[in-house]
Amino acid sequence: MSNEAKPAAYKTHGYHSSVLRSHKSRTAESCAAYLLPFIGPDMNILDVGCGPGTITAGFAARVPQGHVTGIDMSAEVLEHARANVEQQGLTNITFQVGSVLELPFPDNTFDVVHAHQVIQHTTDQVKALQEMRRVTKDGGIVAVREADMSAMTWFPDLEGLEKWRKIYMAIARASGAEPDAARRLHFWAKKAGFKRHQISLSAATNLYATAEEVGWWSNMWADRTMQSLFLKTATEGGYASLDEITHIADVWRQWGGNEDAWFAILQGQMLCQVEKDGCN
Repeated sequence: MSNEAKPAAYKTHGYHSSVLRSHKSRTAESCAAYLLPFIGPDMNILDVGCGPGTITAGFAARVPQGHVTGIDMSAEVLEHARANVEQQGLTNITFQVGSVLELPFPDNTFDVVHAHQVIQHTTDQVKALQEMRRVTKDGGIVAVREADMSAMTWFPDLEGLEKWRKIYMAIARASGAEPDAARRLHFWAKKAGFKRHQISLSAATNLYATAEEVGWWSNMWADRTMQSLFLKTATEGGYASLDEITHIADVWRQWGGNEDAWFAILQGQMLCQVEKDGCN
């Protein structure tokens, strides 16, 4: 895959094990609770940007008479996904390489098309939603959940964490991504062809407040800062020096060792009812 063909997410943090540690913690229950009540046992579901397939597997368990397809830009990460579902004994699920900007499926194929933390990393968020809508059946659902990085908040406010956020956001936007995606979902959806009455919005939060949660979150980000593609992109792109990135990793660990540490993430959630046959 050429550098130009790689998704913006790759340019921001890549697929290092420190990144997958976070992605593998995701489940359908924790990340798609807003969608689960609308899933029936015989549905055909597409999980876009499925990564290691943990959410995808949760969908498959809920459609015993249906089927789930997971796609991701990385063939390497899909090997993790296949191993995950094989371990669980799920047989109604397949994985293939593909991009949300050019979904390799005919129109009107799926009952539900889902994306978790994917749209923000694309270089054309409206095109991504148009493609998701295209492959969804009339009456089906396009479901998207995205974080909002500017709305992340934490305590204590140690020097270095705000620097981390600014560097991350600068790298993301330079690659065409939009890290403040949650607040823009409905705006992008309308540009993609959905009418306002078809769009249902909600919000949720992720909170890291117990000693176990804080330890996991801080150590993951300390490792991710120094070991993922973030380090190479930040230093070679002139966003920060090696000393600055090393300091940020140290601050993450310092923060994680504080008994009062608290970190919250705002999540935007959107369900779009697909109406075709001239309705849009």
